[in-house]
Amino acid sequence: MSEKRTWLERLANRFFAIPTVAQLWAKRTAGRTEGLVDLSGGIPFARLTKPLHECKVALLTTGGVHLPEQPPFDMDNPDGDATYRAIPTDTPPERITITHKYYDHSDADADLNVIFPLEHFRSLVQTGIIGSLASHHFGFMG
Repeated sequence: MSEKRTWLERLANRFFAIPTVAQLWAKRTAGRTEGLVDLSGGIPFARLTKPLHECKVALLTTGGVHLPEQPPFDMDNPDGDATYRAIPTDTPPERITITHKYYDHSDADADLNVIFPLEHFRSLVQTGIIGSLASHHFGFMG
């Protein structure tokens, strides 16, 4: 499901594809959030304490995925949409839709596993590589 992009949005996408521009934007944006997040102790990281085949896994995607009955992501807010959508683990891929016009998701429209590899993770459970899947997975618009 591809949304129509304006010429300005297409230009912005190409502009931000330049690594230096993207880095400058990220630094500027990080400056706006300074004080909201305390990273003085470093970025937290926790190693797994048990084997992967004993773990329960949830997927997170910034691809703008959601169910048709859930509200679409707000594409008009210049600061983006910081909300999320919970996707039940038993949802068939054909029931999942994409609301995101800031990247070309034609490949994801053809194969959702490109941005939300739920089918692949189901097979990892079946083969015993991971223990189980969480009851819900989460879609953001990044």
